[in-house]
Amino acid sequence: MSKNHDVVIVGGGLVGASLAIALDRLGLDVGLVEATPGGALPAVFDQRNLSFAAATVNALTALGVMQRLGNPGGPIRRIHVSRAGDFGRVVMRAEDYGREAFGQVVVARDFGDALEARLGELQHLTRYRPARFVGLGAGSDGYREVVIAEADGERRLRARLVVGADGTRSAVREALGIEVTEHDYAQTLFVARVRAAKAPDGSAYERFTDTGPTALLPRGDRHYGVVHGVARDQADAVLALDERAWLARLQDAVGWRAGRLLESGPRSAYPLIQVLARKLVGERALLLGNAAQTIHPLGAQGFNLGLRDALTLAELIADGAMDPGADALLQAYVQRRGPDREQTLAFSDGLARLTSNASPLMRPLRSLGLVAAAQAAPLQSFLVGGAMGFRGQVPELCRSEAR
Repeated sequence: MSKNHDVVIVGGGLVGASLAIALDRLGLDVGLVEATPGGALPAVFDQRNLSFAAATVNALTALGVMQRLGNPGGPIRRIHVSRAGDFGRVVMRAEDYGREAFGQVVVARDFGDALEARLGELQHLTRYRPARFVGLGAGSDGYREVVIAEADGERRLRARLVVGADGTRSAVREALGIEVTEHDYAQTLFVARVRAAKAPDGSAYERFTDTGPTALLPRGDRHYGVVHGVARDQADAVLALDERAWLARLQDAVGWRAGRLLESGPRSAYPLIQVLARKLVGERALLLGNAAQTIHPLGAQGFNLGLRDALTLAELIADGAMDPGADALLQAYVQRRGPDREQTLAFSDGLARLTSNASPLMRPLRSLGLVAAAQAAPLQSFLVGGAMGFRGQVPELCRSEAR
């Protein structure tokens, strides 16, 4: 017999797990379909560095996740932005806006452990793991059928709402017949942990080049998280560099703001491809996080945007007595998320294209832009508000200052 749930979430990564925690507060019966077995974390919870905006820190604290981090996050108190070959720079300080920090840097593995600890405490969650999403059945009697494959065969679930939080190549999105728009930036992003002569002091450095951004992010373990973009045709050569040559390349990219770079952990590489779903909802179904939009990491907005997706959905379900899969609720979700999603996508994509444009004609324009952003308080306030996750109609859990 089929098992009935209020909500079935396909995907137990950052956004899917966060949504499950938010829905448990409402007393909803939730099924979470996860590809990894118990005792293991999804591959996304690796050594990459996650920049949590202030709004995200607020929400994850309210959900009881930040308190379960085994290692402290690194506060971002200053953001220093510049571009190689252009004059001008922007320095934004949290204290100028009455805040202790713009956000925090958290290691993905630590965040995965904290989410897992929190999931283990939920009262209304059924976890299907390891399980693979197979397909969707037609809707009937106020439910949508979800077919999953487990070790002992297929299982059929029924949900009033099916949430696809299963990543960039979403099987749920494909089952819904939702097409995507893709843009390949022809860049590869390298992620690693580095130790420098100067310990992090809360400063985050973003340096743009023709081949992509390089960032030093202050972690909480006296190391920096490094993000280094290279042209796709250089990726294999960069991956093959020994540690000394790799550190020299990073030093050349970021300069000496953190002193000499002394040591690097293993590096991981990710191709940068933007994937945008052309629709966010289907019959009793909705897409969240990377299944809805996989964006350029410039500005570190991807997970922050996906979490606001999840929290908005939870808030709409909590606000109304209506069926969570009702078309009216899904359309309200699309309308409410529109401004934040569109502005974040425009900012991320526009900045990625502008800063990597090697045309000499662009240099004076970019330089003037950096000078304007450094001197114009309203423009800087707009950038800071977006960086902290306060765009559009912000979910309630994001608004209260974390204590």
